[in-house]
Amino acid sequence: MKIIVATHNEGKLVEIRRILEERLGADAADVQLVSAGSLGLPDPVEDGVTFQENALIKARDVAERTGCPAIADDSGLIVDVMGNAPGILSARWAGEHGNDQTNNALLLKQMADIPDAKRTARFRCAAALVVPGERKAEGGDKPFGIASETVQVGEMPGVLLRAPRGANGFGYDPLFVPDNQPQRAIDAGVKLTSAEMEPAEKNAISHRGKALRALVGAIESLVK
Repeated sequence: MKIIVATHNEGKLVEIRRILEERLGADAADVQLVSAGSLGLPDPVEDGVTFQENALIKARDVAERTGCPAIADDSGLIVDVMGNAPGILSARWAGEHGNDQTNNALLLKQMADIPDAKRTARFRCAAALVVPGERKAEGGDKPFGIASETVQVGEMPGVLLRAPRGANGFGYDPLFVPDNQPQRAIDAGVKLTSAEMEPAEKNAISHRGKALRALVGAIESLVK
């Protein structure tokens, strides 16, 4: 069975493949993951006001265009003292989409007077699986309907530092210290930022990993 992942990041397919193999074992071989980017599919306008809505927008668009089940995710940083901002605006918090340096600088400035005990935050991810329905008689650029939708949410709680640390990861990773730490950090009695963790360490505790793992049951129902 072919599942289209609504992304241009081929690394996400590797992560999803690993999670499927963890849960499905040999049955994971029955799932072929293909990125929307490799098919040249356009990016839909993400005008939802929650992570769940934006994940569904992306997955619906792919399923309606291709007639294949589609997976999409949407994620961002939630800062408690800022009323859950930056939230869905995380990637463009300073105005320019994907400029990690300016986004981090603005967040640090906004949090400058917040005491350490109040700098709690969490990364949140919504992962959606959309299964297409029958082909529409009118066709068009979205010839298929929708049969079912499943959304799962995962979170990674932690705290924000006052200066960045680490060169791995992306986004706000250099500012964020997850509550759950890898064993090597626990053994050393230190707290690592997400940007100081190895990719496998971060993936094991990440919000995206939790959301995708929660989605596997719905994927499994399509395979068996």
